[in-house]
Amino acid sequence: MTTYDYLASRLTTSLAVTVGVSLVTYGLVFLTPGEPAEIILSQQLGRQPSAAEIEAFRAENGLNEPVPVQYLNWLLDVCRGDLGTSYYSDTPVSTLIVEALPVTLELALAAMVVALVISIPAGVASAVHQGSSIDYASQLGALLGVSMPNFWLAYLLILLFPLTLGVFPVAGAGSVGHLVLPAITLGTGMAAVVTRLVRSSMLEVLDEAYVDTARSTGLRERIVVYKHALRNALVPVVTVLGLQLGTLLNGAVVVEIIFQRPGLGTLLVDAVFERNYPVVQGVTLVTAVVFVVTNLVVDLTYRYLDPRVRLGGETA
Repeated sequence: MTTYDYLASRLTTSLAVTVGVSLVTYGLVFLTPGEPAEIILSQQLGRQPSAAEIEAFRAENGLNEPVPVQYLNWLLDVCRGDLGTSYYSDTPVSTLIVEALPVTLELALAAMVVALVISIPAGVASAVHQGSSIDYASQLGALLGVSMPNFWLAYLLILLFPLTLGVFPVAGAGSVGHLVLPAITLGTGMAAVVTRLVRSSMLEVLDEAYVDTARSTGLRERIVVYKHALRNALVPVVTVLGLQLGTLLNGAVVVEIIFQRPGLGTLLVDAVFERNYPVVQGVTLVTAVVFVVTNLVVDLTYRYLDPRVRLGGETA
């Protein structure tokens, strides 16, 4: 399979996945209890709206059409680059997303950096010193990291650093200090998963014949481990990192609310409670696109890390 054929196939699949996500989300939104026009107008007017006001709002926003027709109209608007307008502020959804997306991506990337800084050294050390106290400590730390819910760790960090030690701000965004605690909160769980994966992958690679050959040439153990073994051990890790980016974006919802960061998570939760359907659909669509694009980049990265891997899942 050539690169162009593979890209065409993956882009087609990614488009189908994105449309499917938007379709499911659109259907679930309309299954939410309550009349959206009444809820929205009640919040805007500060009183119970009349039947005429509700009908006028529904007609203005196309909510009196059948749900399939509403979805098709929305999909056509998306194809033209229009994600709709917020029911509350008359602000284009794309503008709200552009303002919130950098905050969420900043948190996700910072959490990934935290995870890699912890997991790669810990996983390598655990594999190299298999069966030692270092190995047991690494595995115990990974178990704790997987077991701790994000919200519990977030409140623990808040109690320890801002409230007890008086360092790092509790809430908000805009500085490195605002990013530290949310990134640690979000990156710890990912670090635990990646640590275990790096360990198991390194144990397999260290038993390969080419590693023994590298040792027999007189190379120092550090060079053998980090230059020869680690690169091949990272191939399965790349898969997890790509999938974990989507998990980080989803996990950012809870973390952003706790630390009051104005990102996509906060925007989405507020929109759900407000029945702000265009914002819910827009945020979901953007998240799905980020996820499928990340998976595509991960697949292409395989070829760089291991030349034996061919596009389309074939191996030389």
